[in-house]
Amino acid sequence: MPFNLPIFLTWLRILAIPLLVVLYYLPQGWLPGHERDLFATLLFMGAAFTDWLDGYLARKLNQTSSFGAFLDPVADKLIVAAALIILVELDRTNAVVAAIIIGREITISALREWMAKIGASKNVAVSMLGKIKTTAQMLAITLLLYREPLLGWDSLQLGNLLIWVAALLTLWSMGYYLHKAWPEIAKRTGAGL
Repeated sequence: MPFNLPIFLTWLRILAIPLLVVLYYLPQGWLPGHERDLFATLLFMGAAFTDWLDGYLARKLNQTSSFGAFLDPVADKLIVAAALIILVELDRTNAVVAAIIIGREITISALREWMAKIGASKNVAVSMLGKIKTTAQMLAITLLLYREPLLGWDSLQLGNLLIWVAALLTLWSMGYYLHKAWPEIAKRTGAGL
């Protein structure tokens, strides 16, 4: 297993997941609600920033690796899933939207794994649509974790609007990736349109 700065940042993102969860399970009185939300928001924002930074550094420092390419999306999906589950439990977002986003992530991860196994991973490489979806998701989750008014905006209302936008982009991007993979799926399964 290679170890370099981009992979270290990815591991930090994974280590942030239990910290995020623990913040919401501390005994009452240990951390006031607003402070808990602020720490969770900052932790999630830091994780979202390292998502961008580790990829940038891997390319800039020529430290890309197959292990890093595997670990990075796993870390992203884990922290998003953990945050969504917390937000559903806190009744800050809808379980349907969480199921759409988490279900899509599992589906596309499985599709990418299968496509890599058959040597067709380029067909389902990350697209601009996927990057826009991820940005909407990260921004929405940040607002929902924060919960307090922000610059005169109701962050819960704005966060919920954005999380539904992210869910729609999630479905759209899933359709896009399935469409790109369909020729390989049809060829190997005999399925047609």
